[in-house]
Amino acid sequence: MTQSTSGKLIVEIQDGVALVTINNPPANTWDEESLPALEALVDALDADSSVRALVLTGQGEKFFSAGADLNLFADGSSETATRMSDAFGRAFERLSAFAGVSVAAINGWAMGGGLECALACDIRVVESEARMSLPEAAVGLLPCGGGTQLLPWLVGEGWAKRIILCGERVNAETAHRIGLCEEIAEPGGSTARALAIAKSVANQSPDAVAACKGLIHKARHGSVDFVTERSAFVELFDGANQREGVNAFLQKRSPVWT
Repeated sequence: MTQSTSGKLIVEIQDGVALVTINNPPANTWDEESLPALEALVDALDADSSVRALVLTGQGEKFFSAGADLNLFADGSSETATRMSDAFGRAFERLSAFAGVSVAAINGWAMGGGLECALACDIRVVESEARMSLPEAAVGLLPCGGGTQLLPWLVGEGWAKRIILCGERVNAETAHRIGLCEEIAEPGGSTARALAIAKSVANQSPDAVAACKGLIHKARHGSVDFVTERSAFVELFDGANQREGVNAFLQKRSPVWT
């Protein structure tokens, strides 16, 4: 049976569907252990012919995932920025390339890298009380796990700019209206609905699903540039505002930009 290499990802396989739970309390953040573990897990699930779909959710009721632990970036190290942006990119690009169907069950806050993880999935089910945001610019950073590339594809340039450039938080109703999610579930109901959607994949030819998914992704990848996004993230560490933004957040004060 397929297992995770990290306790920060819990895997259960039932009826051809892998239920993966992000298990890093209190906010289910991603780190240098869980990101490579996700990449390895998707490799293993693709190699398991019995697995046709994947559902990803967060442990607990408050967070799907709050993204990266900002303490990692407090010292302004460009080496850390390079290492972490590469880890985010590899993990979420691998999730996006999963041969089956992936469904994000967004059971709470999905922020930064947490929302980018959901963007890497094929389908998103959002609980009615959940909130979604890409707040990186407020702390002197930018989304480096696909956010600047995938969000405009789903919601259009205008809404992507409101969320990324203006720091707008989106509720479930707005997310559904603008195409950020495909379905709204009642509180506590996102995993059940995501599993039901995932299990419907069993009616489809696995070869046809993989081929169709590849063609759909190809239609957008002509203009998607993950490498440039990650490079721009690291370049922010050459200036003072990145360190000021992260430390202001950690110290619970307003940043003073230069």
